[in-house]
Amino acid sequence: MMKKDIDAESATATRRGQVLPFEDKMAQAATMITDIQNYFKQPVLIVTDSWFGNNGLWSRLDRETDGAFHLLSCMRTNITLYDVAPVCAGTPKAGRPRKYGQRLGSVDTCAAKLKEKARNYRVFLYGKKKEVQAYSQTVMLKTMKCRVRVVWVYRKTRYVALMTTDMELSVEQIIEYYGARWKIESGFKEIKQDIGSSKSQVRNSESVLNHLNFCMMATTLTWIYADRLENAPDRRHKIRGRAGFAFSDVRRIIAEAALSSDFYSVCPVPGQNPQKSLVRTLLNMVA
Repeated sequence: MMKKDIDAESATATRRGQVLPFEDKMAQAATMITDIQNYFKQPVLIVTDSWFGNNGLWSRLDRETDGAFHLLSCMRTNITLYDVAPVCAGTPKAGRPRKYGQRLGSVDTCAAKLKEKARNYRVFLYGKKKEVQAYSQTVMLKTMKCRVRVVWVYRKTRYVALMTTDMELSVEQIIEYYGARWKIESGFKEIKQDIGSSKSQVRNSESVLNHLNFCMMATTLTWIYADRLENAPDRRHKIRGRAGFAFSDVRRIIAEAALSSDFYSVCPVPGQNPQKSLVRTLLNMVA
């Protein structure tokens, strides 16, 4: 719900009779990430696009927890970079020590200057090993008020600038982790379009959560089914340069298997109520 509608009292979000306070997307993301870290008690590396990879999200996370959170994101080309402040030798001067060094220029300007210094790296991207050209440098960001490591990944005519607050990551890890982010985007497409999470007509908050949980359960079961197949399915819609199968191909195989007589051993016909039904167990888990 839009904040302007809530302020105009034309809409309210409730759950179990309680009115929920408004939170923007950054606040919601920070809340969910904090809940994950509190549950697993492990450091969390947040891989985002440029919209979330800024101080809007970073400032909402507790950065005083000894590396509990780190950010890895694509950078916008107009962000200004600064060198790390030099360490003063001898007697320190009066006043606050410098936090930022010399102005290096924008991400785009630095990309042009540093291209000749790039070296080759072998990384695992999109299912196979690839050779990429990249250059790494530690800089300061005034937008996030902290030190970050920037990796420029060069292509034939373009480049991608990645940054992370985790200084222990290697260049290969930074590129591979961000490259794996596209699989998350594909997962969103599968849940929304193939499974139908975006087609829900319910408005009750509990019903919305239940619908989303069912969709995520269906997606998980589909990939578990694909993992158990002896042979990889053929891709129905051929795409040049892609040999792997798609999510829709697995759904088609499941639909064909559902027409066999063995299907009712897992999903019994209406009227039967077995004590140990797989579907009953899964529904209880979702509930």
